[in-house]
Amino acid sequence: MSDPTLHPSETREPAAREADLLARLPQVLATALTAPGWARHLGDVDPSSVTTRGALARLPVLRKSDLPDFHRGEPPFGGFVPGHPGDYARLFASPGPIFEPEGIEPDPWNAARALRSAGFGCGDVVLNTFSYHLTPGGFILDSGARALGCAVIPAGPGQTEQQLQVIHAYRPSAYTGTPDFLKILLDAADAASIDASSITKALVSGAAFPPSLQQAFAARGIAGYQAYAVAEVGIVAYETSAREGLIVNEDLILEIVKPGTGDPVPDGDVGEVVVTSLNPKHPMIRLALGDLSAILPGRSPCGRTNIRIKGWMGRADQTAKVKGMFVRPEQVAEIGRRHPELHRLRLVVTRRDETDAMTLKAEVYGGGPDLHDAVAETLQAVTKLKGQVDLVPQGSLPNDGKVIADERVY
Repeated sequence: MSDPTLHPSETREPAAREADLLARLPQVLATALTAPGWARHLGDVDPSSVTTRGALARLPVLRKSDLPDFHRGEPPFGGFVPGHPGDYARLFASPGPIFEPEGIEPDPWNAARALRSAGFGCGDVVLNTFSYHLTPGGFILDSGARALGCAVIPAGPGQTEQQLQVIHAYRPSAYTGTPDFLKILLDAADAASIDASSITKALVSGAAFPPSLQQAFAARGIAGYQAYAVAEVGIVAYETSAREGLIVNEDLILEIVKPGTGDPVPDGDVGEVVVTSLNPKHPMIRLALGDLSAILPGRSPCGRTNIRIKGWMGRADQTAKVKGMFVRPEQVAEIGRRHPELHRLRLVVTRRDETDAMTLKAEVYGGGPDLHDAVAETLQAVTKLKGQVDLVPQGSLPNDGKVIADERVY
């Protein structure tokens, strides 16, 4: 099952990779400390002393969920990016808001490796349906695909009818986007009698990719693979032909820690994903992503020797990713502030017909007949996602502090 196209860095002995990562870490840490946010966060640390995982684990974690407050307090990057915004190629604003720069180098998000593992290569035409508007998702996959020699259709999400026209005209061989939207496109193509069989490969991210959906794509001749990515570092891990977990990307140090702490757990235990990026222009030191996963034992049969994680296993905090967009407790609170008639709120995230769905359950003090529709409009305005609203009597919801309940089963 070994892939002859693998880069030598992907097949190194694990000890050699570990030594290389840890040898580069002190200089990256020194660069980070030139940024005032990192200097405040990390405190009085000697970069030359951080040459082991144990020393790294003694540094504080930076929680992704805290970045919006840092960025608002010291715009644009909270002091966590060395240099000036003008030093970068593109500047983004993700929900939160979280402000992120894109480097000027080719494939700045390290996405090409994941795409190549999914079978993408020179000459492929890629329908990229990740958003190109303010958020970096579209550019993460776009830059990686173009680095491989692919032609990219910058489609973005939505506009299904126009997407079908593009599929009919360009006959793309590959797809990037959420798995849910690929299913929507394929179903719409069937309904419109448009041939979408040119798409034979896909790299999906941003939403769950359960076995049932993988099998549905495979039945249509589409080999779908999944990637785990975040705006702060790009591709964290990606699926390979072995279909046994996700391989951690090169140039990253990944830890699994006990949720709510920075303490690493034994391999195999479920914990929160923490990543350190060795990008000297945009270093990230122990960024806690809020996602749960676990390290798999052994090596992948595909020939890659880096560690593997099981993939996304839920959230360590209450932030949920719905249709590729993060929904945060702060957003649920904002809905409550806009509608004082509401008391306790809980956003329930589920799956319906292989698609993420959400329902806002809200206890009501009073309110008129138009309250339901008004709350639904606010839900969409605040989260940028459509959802159902269920107004319930006061006292119906548990008093347990939970405002987002992710009830998806994979």
